[in-house]
Amino acid sequence: MNGKIFNLEELFRSGKERLREAQIEEADLDAWYLLEYITGVTKTAYYGNPKADVPEEQAEEYEVALAKRAEHIPLQHITGRQYFMGYEFLVNDQVLVPRQDTENLVEEAYRHIKEKLKKEPNKKVQVLDVCTGSGCILLSLMKLCGQIEGTGVDISEGALEVARQNGERLKADAVFRKSDLFENVEGAYDIIVSNPPYIRSAVIEELADEVKLHDPYIALDGKEDGLYFYRKIIAQAGKYLKPGGWILFEIGNDQAEEVSALLAQAGYDKIDVKKDLAGLDRVVSAMYNKG
Repeated sequence: MNGKIFNLEELFRSGKERLREAQIEEADLDAWYLLEYITGVTKTAYYGNPKADVPEEQAEEYEVALAKRAEHIPLQHITGRQYFMGYEFLVNDQVLVPRQDTENLVEEAYRHIKEKLKKEPNKKVQVLDVCTGSGCILLSLMKLCGQIEGTGVDISEGALEVARQNGERLKADAVFRKSDLFENVEGAYDIIVSNPPYIRSAVIEELADEVKLHDPYIALDGKEDGLYFYRKIIAQAGKYLKPGGWILFEIGNDQAEEVSALLAQAGYDKIDVKKDLAGLDRVVSAMYNKG
């Protein structure tokens, strides 16, 4: 930057302008997050002294980060982190960036876990996370409840490496295993959770660049009608669920009726649909009641 001295206010202003010009949806917010990430400044410190000088090296790093974000590279891929359920997760282009909508699945699964522990307070709850990705669902559940023995499976070794790193950072002793759905799964579980690929193939091109160009395609593509993985998981899950165990899915907001019907056809009971904060269908749960 030719030896020019920048201050926080100047950098933040230029960052907002750069991202607005690039038509980033939340330009001002992302410009702030990148400034915070690179300089370590808090909002309190910023507003207390917005004219504070920024080392040239950090100013250059900020420009590089802004250039990436202007190309619609997800903010979380630049910072390498995302908060989910109050915990910080490592993320990269091998995993879906954890989204707030998915917290509904964690909360509903946690409710069932607590109910089980009321009946059997001294037992461990066996939880299987199918299509685990970053491990955010399983690891959040394990942080919320110390009586879980958790296993996460995914077909992507790249995703599993991220999940294992997250498990180590969060000190959650989960087992992560490469498996095409249930291919390498053993034993029986009290709870199976899954946020499988559920976007219709034809719709993927309509998604924001941050998603369609940077999230792993295999983590998005639910095939022609978006239901491919629900069918496969529901058809096989009974072999790995204890009688009275629960299966819970995140779903697209227009898939509740179809996924519920698949569960009913497979003989599941107590099928229930929960909405997210926007009032959209987001989680389907059902009980396995066969021995």
